[in-house]
Amino acid sequence: MEKSFRPNPNSFKNTFCVFREEKKEAVAKLLLQYESKSGSCYYYTEKGMYRLSNHWGRLANSKWRLEPLEPESPSKTKLGFANWNDFFPDNAIEKLYYIQANYNQNAVNYQHKNNPDYDKKAILRTSFETAKRIKQIRNLLNLTSWAKHFDYEDLAVLRQKIINELIFTNKTLEEIKREL
Repeated sequence: MEKSFRPNPNSFKNTFCVFREEKKEAVAKLLLQYESKSGSCYYYTEKGMYRLSNHWGRLANSKWRLEPLEPESPSKTKLGFANWNDFFPDNAIEKLYYIQANYNQNAVNYQHKNNPDYDKKAILRTSFETAKRIKQIRNLLNLTSWAKHFDYEDLAVLRQKIINELIFTNKTLEEIKREL
């Protein structure tokens, strides 16, 4: 059994983190070190944290997301792992987030500017501005009624053009649509 390791209790306040889903066997020999009122279980190691939970996303004062296994596990309760250096500061004032679109999966998500994969091309926004843009992008990805006002040959190309403008510029959706 691994020796007990405990981070500072305030280490996770106002943080953003992307956990990677792991198989539940990963914590079989670890000591459960904290269980929240909502039933989430936490296992701390020298490298990072395991979290076993049935809810991910906004947690009290933090934003923790889970990247699922491929193929996705059927269980509602999932185990996620994050290295200690995967936790980034979060607040509502600073421009900390950028948006990523995955056109193959018809999905959009946000990342923190401290993510080592950030290429500094996507515009940084506050969490509120980011959420607003993500909602617009999800509507563009999932609906077609907006496209009836445009003359286009390929809807996928039109979608990608508009979404890229939303990600890489400060133009409003209305400005982008007027320019097309």
